[in-house]
Amino acid sequence: MTKRVIIIGGKGNGSVIANAINDANKKGFKEWVFTGFLNDHTSPGTRIENLPVLGSLQTCDEYIRNGYFFIYTIYRIDGQKERIQLFRSLNIPDSQLAVFIHPDTYISPDSVLKPGTVVMPGSIISSGVTIGRGSLLMPGSFVGHNTIIGDHCHLAARSCLSSMITTEEGVHIGLNATVRENLKIGKYSTLGMGSVLLSDIGTEEIWAGNPARFIRKVK
Repeated sequence: MTKRVIIIGGKGNGSVIANAINDANKKGFKEWVFTGFLNDHTSPGTRIENLPVLGSLQTCDEYIRNGYFFIYTIYRIDGQKERIQLFRSLNIPDSQLAVFIHPDTYISPDSVLKPGTVVMPGSIISSGVTIGRGSLLMPGSFVGHNTIIGDHCHLAARSCLSSMITTEEGVHIGLNATVRENLKIGKYSTLGMGSVLLSDIGTEEIWAGNPARFIRKVK
């Protein structure tokens, strides 16, 4: 049965994922149908990149009661705690968080994807992987075997995580960044685009470069 999904967010992650859902529909995969955005900065009835805005985040309760499903795409590097707190304030049941997997992906059958996960085209998830609640894996992401991705993580396009890595809650891995095996990345931290990570990252730290080095604490 086709299920109606609302994306919380807008231009950027939200519109990219909305268009991926529409593309999956065209390819015959119709588990999810994109209904519209909830967005606090665009008026209801208008459109974002020709995709409809239904209302503000304050209307989320109404759509929960009416049986809609949700994908949360609001993202900030400096502000991970705040965006996660905003999500939690919406009180969306796990049973109404969509798990969207674009058909042009490979996911090992023994991997676990928790509620609210999105896996975009060209991504590969190896054996024994766990993807946390509300995490977004953007196009071409690679996750090596026995890796644990925490809740509300964001893996940008073409990011590459080797095996047996742990990322805690709210981690961002930048475009084309690479992470060596057996490393840990602490809560709310960021690895910049194109970086090569060879050592652990602590909590609320921003690292970048090749090899990656500490840049600053999260503001």
